[in-house]
Amino acid sequence: MEYIRSRALKGEFLAGAWCNMASPISVEISASLGYDWILIDQEHGPGDHWNLLHQVHAASRFPATVVVRLPWADRILVKRALDIGVGGVMIPYVQTAEQAKEVVSFCKYPPVGERGVASSPRCAEYNSNFKEYFACANEKLLTVAQIETGKSVENVDAIAAVPGIDVLFVGPLDLSINTNLPGMYDDAVFVSKLASVVNAAKKYGKAAGILLSSQAHIPQLKELGYTFIACGTDSGAALGGLKSSLEALKK
Repeated sequence: MEYIRSRALKGEFLAGAWCNMASPISVEISASLGYDWILIDQEHGPGDHWNLLHQVHAASRFPATVVVRLPWADRILVKRALDIGVGGVMIPYVQTAEQAKEVVSFCKYPPVGERGVASSPRCAEYNSNFKEYFACANEKLLTVAQIETGKSVENVDAIAAVPGIDVLFVGPLDLSINTNLPGMYDDAVFVSKLASVVNAAKKYGKAAGILLSSQAHIPQLKELGYTFIACGTDSGAALGGLKSSLEALKK
């Protein structure tokens, strides 16, 4: 298992691939290319728990950290995903420090949190490496909180201050819609919200992350201080490639 938490907290730039097709093949291709982290999307993607295992298997030959975005802050979903052996979890719609603390409690073993303990899952190599995994999991696993509403931005300093929250990750479409700026990513008001997330992250020694729909925004977001960035999705890449080929064939 590859871990990325220490690199994220040091402010190292980390490039991510966003996989929402529930496809082990797209995960394997992405991991093979040299991305630092692979996001498996189970909030808006169709994958289930069994499918997640296959995707984690597909990435395991490569030095990419697998992070899974879960549908919600649910202790059972978090426990099951971590037991499979992912390197971290992303939780959507974190809006308050209290919610952030709850997320951390789901992700950390006692005495820090409330994650259920078992020696048999894949994360502990089916009991052959449990002591080592238990000893390092709280320090090495990544916890990502999504900032997606106006309330999240208002409380971003308090969320960033929660020990165990490692990355403040903007969901730009949700944030733009929830702040009455739908798709207005270049609007000065929206950019100021993006900047406030970075400022909070830097203040508390966390990383700021975002998913971009266009490569054109990469320089701007790097300039703002975002260091945990994904651009596009596997489904988007497939759609774009197939569409381009069809257009060429029909000329």
